[in-house]
Amino acid sequence: MSHDGVGPRAVMRSVAFLTAGALAVPALAACSADEEVAKPVAAQDIAPATRDLIQDGGTLRWAVDAMPQTLNTFQADADAGTSRIAGAVLPALYRLDANGTPQLNPDYLESAKIVESEPKQVVLYKLNQQAVWSDGREIGAADFAAQWRALSGKDSAYWTARNAGYDRIEKIERGKSNLEVRVTFSRPYADWKSLFSPLYPKDVMGTADAFNDGARRKLQATAGPFALRKIDHKSGEVLLARNPRWWGRPAKLSEIALIAVPRDRREDALANDKVDMAEIDPEEAGRITLAARDKGSAPSQGAGAPMQGPGAPLQGPGAPLQGPGAPLQGSGAPLTPAKAMRAGDFVVRKSLEPAYTQLALNGSEGPLADERVRRAVARAINRDELAKVVLDPLGLPAVPVGSHLALSGQPAYTDNSGALGGQDTKEAQALLADAGWVPGGPVKQQQKKEKEKAAGPEGKKADPEGKKADSDALPDDWTYIVGEDDKNGEADREKVDREKKDPNDHSDKHGKQHAGDEAGKHLDGRQYAPKDNRQGGAPGAYAPKGTAAPAGAAAGALAKDGQALTLRFVLPSGPGSESLRAVADRISWMLERIGIHTETSKVPDDSYFKDHIASGQYDLALYSWPASAFPATDARPIYAKPVPAADGSLTVEQNYTRVGTDQVDQLFDQAIATLDEDESRSLVRKADARIWAAAGSIPLYQRPQLMATRPNLANAGAFGFQTPLYEDMGFLKKGAQGAQHTPGSPTDKEEKDK
Repeated sequence: MSHDGVGPRAVMRSVAFLTAGALAVPALAACSADEEVAKPVAAQDIAPATRDLIQDGGTLRWAVDAMPQTLNTFQADADAGTSRIAGAVLPALYRLDANGTPQLNPDYLESAKIVESEPKQVVLYKLNQQAVWSDGREIGAADFAAQWRALSGKDSAYWTARNAGYDRIEKIERGKSNLEVRVTFSRPYADWKSLFSPLYPKDVMGTADAFNDGARRKLQATAGPFALRKIDHKSGEVLLARNPRWWGRPAKLSEIALIAVPRDRREDALANDKVDMAEIDPEEAGRITLAARDKGSAPSQGAGAPMQGPGAPLQGPGAPLQGPGAPLQGSGAPLTPAKAMRAGDFVVRKSLEPAYTQLALNGSEGPLADERVRRAVARAINRDELAKVVLDPLGLPAVPVGSHLALSGQPAYTDNSGALGGQDTKEAQALLADAGWVPGGPVKQQQKKEKEKAAGPEGKKADPEGKKADSDALPDDWTYIVGEDDKNGEADREKVDREKKDPNDHSDKHGKQHAGDEAGKHLDGRQYAPKDNRQGGAPGAYAPKGTAAPAGAAAGALAKDGQALTLRFVLPSGPGSESLRAVADRISWMLERIGIHTETSKVPDDSYFKDHIASGQYDLALYSWPASAFPATDARPIYAKPVPAADGSLTVEQNYTRVGTDQVDQLFDQAIATLDEDESRSLVRKADARIWAAAGSIPLYQRPQLMATRPNLANAGAFGFQTPLYEDMGFLKKGAQGAQHTPGSPTDKEEKDK
């Protein structure tokens, strides 16, 4: 997960409200098998070219966030670099196409199919007879069996991050020949195609020591178009070279060098000729685009206006898309080619990441434990507007995500947002009223300890009007009764001057703001606290004689049982999170319109996920999840209903919103045990509709993916859903030109079908 992402499956798999289940929701009717599958919102942008147009040889220098700490993708600290290396040097029995659908990989398999379903499911793999490890040994049943035993979860000596699917295998045996592998399952498993990708040699999986330690720094054998030649932690470089034993299409490149370059140094690395391809943020993309135009070269695919504003790629592999270095980036600052230096030698490839950003609502305690309040928050949000804030400035399609479990283009996708309903201010207000949150209720003064808890260890609450009321000295029974709003307060607020907060103050409290224009002024992500020197009373306020009510406390406030309706919005404070915070500002303004105040606490990036999201120390948060080709397996722990542990705590798996239902769990269980693909997808869609109805998380937009590449680099860039084909990447021959696609245009396959 990032606080705005991590690599799709490596981490996602590693690393309670009956009313939702009882809702009569028309969207729960799943799509029929003959319904047309929606197309991806944006096509991949990789400068496709046929192999005859690509020169033989050359080294591609590809920026990664950091040196991988392990080469074992099944360990908890596997990251994007780990997955990238595995994709180039290890077998993947299935790989994803441009629509995110798993396709059999003929380099390793001749066929794979279910040959028996009763009394038990049996899958028969027929291997490519040319497939061998780099030491000359044939890939065979022994490798499958060793990986199953290591990942089954039965031997605690193996430090595995995940075992989904492998725990359902009963036995693995050789078929009629060495080229056949029979896998028998103890329980039906719909997502069997997710297994053995990547496949490690038995030398890695055969013993716990080799699995835990041996595969962290080296691999005894590989079997991909490239082989692992060198890992140099001192220089921050992993070197992959052509595999001389590779039996498939020969790699066009001689070498791929994965070079560790932190996000904040990407632009300098590009300008100083240190790398040939790197993920970048929108601000950098805009400068590169301008530099390309100044030089007279063609801009990136689909490049219209200079790319700027919010939005940036998610990073890292595997875990919930989270953590520093993975948030949305870019501040919308003025774009100049001044920093571009030699960046005119690059173009920007852009598409949409196979991941989406969501608004998470912590339903474990407080106001959001009430499903009606969560639904009110959801109905107050204009998802179309938020998608435009992020994607419009980049020239990418601004289409809100309609599913928690798939993205447009994937077979399981259907827009189930109707199960919750679209933006509707009146309906949101009605839900709050039904939950007992009404204007004019009594509001008890918060205690200092409660304030500090809400803000977290790194932040503190700001006074609603930018000046601290002297509340700490007030008696415990101090009560302020909200009366009629100050008639002149609204007009006065529109004239209020804003001051920049102290940079050491990591929090903000959103008071009442005006619409559109004001909300849009802060796309640089900086937070401003309104200043108002007035301290007036409010009709109906009870306070010690002669003491005025706190200024602004009554402004549109909703209250219940003596508590104001205020939600803690926790966000990362790092320099790469400006636009993520800009999205949060817009959301806060939308909530303010229905009477929900938000208090923004900005915390250090390195503690954002661990200390706040995972531990439940938030009410609202923004982070991302990767899409999966196997949602019945990969998404279940994200939405499973939390269960009490022996010590009284909740076991939440990866469900950091703490919102779940028995019905959703049952639908996932049915989907994973159903071998009919159409029926399984129908069950996944039904589960998604109920997840929408529970309103624990609100999908907002698919994350943008921006890649700076050399103009002559082909078959590489913004890959979208598709698994990179490392053997086809390379530099165009002199005078050759690859195909061009505008994001959102037809894919190659669609062109061929015409």
